[in-house]
Amino acid sequence: MPGTDGLAAPREVTADPAPARTRVVVLTTFEIDDHVYQALRAGASCFLGKGVEPSALVDGVRAVVRGDAPLSPAAAKGLIRRFLESPVPVVTAAHPGMAELTARERELTALVAEGLSNAEIADRLFLSPLTVKTHVNRAMTKLGSRDRAQLVVAAYKDGLAEPLV
Repeated sequence: MPGTDGLAAPREVTADPAPARTRVVVLTTFEIDDHVYQALRAGASCFLGKGVEPSALVDGVRAVVRGDAPLSPAAAKGLIRRFLESPVPVVTAAHPGMAELTARERELTALVAEGLSNAEIADRLFLSPLTVKTHVNRAMTKLGSRDRAQLVVAAYKDGLAEPLV
């Protein structure tokens, strides 16, 4: 990409408030753990390797439109490994909007951080998928999360989710 790189581009796109609903899909040759982490922190909603099958790329874009945040298996594995091996606790100061979440929104945010879909959460809690979507969207709004990936980051930072060890 002339004049920029794949890590700066998501930051530039998501920094502009005009296209607030714009989502970034990173398609890269380099599925390096640090690049995945930096891209997600920069606002990317999806991280896939260039070797992905065309149908998986289309599925990834559709998932982002639904508000999901797909990662390639290699990217997910690397992030999990990095998280579990980190000697420094990932939990940091509480997000200012976290106190605004209702108990149900906190519960659903934690389940999103476990990787459950809205349908899976609905089945587990005996709710309708629409009710789950409403609570998740409200939590995202209160926390200023552009998508589920950022909601998951907030959940881990604020201790709503913990790594499996």
